[in-house]
Amino acid sequence: MSRPALSALLARDIRLALRLGGGGAIAVAFFVLAVVLIPLGVGREPQTLARIAAGVIWISALLAVLLSLDRLFQADHEDGTLEQLMLAPVALEQVVLAKALAHWLTTGLPMTVVAPLLGLMLQLPAAALPALTAALALGTPALSLLGAVGAAVTVGVRRGGLLLSILVLPLYIPTLIFGARAAENAVLALDPWPALGLTAALTLFAAAFAPFAAAFALRINAR
Repeated sequence: MSRPALSALLARDIRLALRLGGGGAIAVAFFVLAVVLIPLGVGREPQTLARIAAGVIWISALLAVLLSLDRLFQADHEDGTLEQLMLAPVALEQVVLAKALAHWLTTGLPMTVVAPLLGLMLQLPAAALPALTAALALGTPALSLLGAVGAAVTVGVRRGGLLLSILVLPLYIPTLIFGARAAENAVLALDPWPALGLTAALTLFAAAFAPFAAAFALRINAR
């Protein structure tokens, strides 16, 4: 696929995601609200909030990503755009990669940007904020890439949101563990780099196989 065509597809998906109801803005709003509600449920004791802050932010990010995955291919499948993309003389793997990138730019990247503010609200030490931000920057692309595989598997399923969540959640667990561990290590004055390295490795692995797996699933299901 030519670079201009990829850029056009990327720009189109970003515009659609940013529209009201498009998924991107709703996912980010859900992420913020989910984190803001935590102190109301567990109390505002600083030590308690600091201890759970990294895990809360990562779990909220994971759920927010899940919230927007069902429209990754489904809308294009319903209006026939996906069929045209599959018939075009382009690599479907590149189409998947462009869509996953657009999804991350409208969900994962904004969540990464606002995460430090939410971390401060949850009493996360300032010294741990760089590790939290780096972990989200390195790990959230994997959430979009792995989510693309689940979205491709369920593209032809009516009301497949629940099935999509069941398929994707187990794939998210390693990224969740290592991403949260990086910030937790920084809170405990331990070295966060091993956990950050593993988080980056998971994203690279997802980038290597997810476009091919998702394209294979689309060729089977989007007919």
